[in-house]
Amino acid sequence: MTSTGPIIRILVVDDHPLLREGLSAMISGQSDMALVAEAENGEQALQAFRHHRPDITLMDVRMPTMGGIDAITAIRTEFPTARIIVLTTYEGDAQALRAIKAGASGYLLKSMLRKELVETIRSVHAGRRRISADIASEMAEHMADDELTARERDVLAHVAAGNANKEVAARMGISEETVKTHMKNVLTKLGAKDRTHAVVVALKRGIIDI
Repeated sequence: MTSTGPIIRILVVDDHPLLREGLSAMISGQSDMALVAEAENGEQALQAFRHHRPDITLMDVRMPTMGGIDAITAIRTEFPTARIIVLTTYEGDAQALRAIKAGASGYLLKSMLRKELVETIRSVHAGRRRISADIASEMAEHMADDELTARERDVLAHVAAGNANKEVAARMGISEETVKTHMKNVLTKLGAKDRTHAVVVALKRGIIDI
């Protein structure tokens, strides 16, 4: 594509050097785009954004020090007009919803980068929102579901780590009865038949990480 307008200045944030190299190559192949900076975690991303003020930020979700969703929140708090596209290997609708609520303008699976990245960048730069079709479909399917509260997510994360109710209670400083109540709510909201099923569903949908 021949550039007729201003160059889209891009910040790439991912903790995998090979992926950053691949993204850099894809961007450099476009006459209307330029890579202005790279970062490997959310804290670096915030510093790089402050310094370079990119038009578009490509943001991984799972990174050390500060993850992508926290970084989106931090950047958008300082720069409300920041346009951020999330890149992830993860199809979970709950994670996508958290990213969109944090202020992401796009959400793209890494498996679709070759097909969709360039047009997604141009689309978001033009002020549109872009979400992978598979993820949009998954989000729509669960739109009417009750979201887990932060407390319920914490309880479930402890359960996913292999802790019994008594251990979860001790770790969280709450009673065992309260843990049981939270888990009962979790099973109902996720449509799960038992604790193990709840963990599987929550991991698949990106509600919790382990």
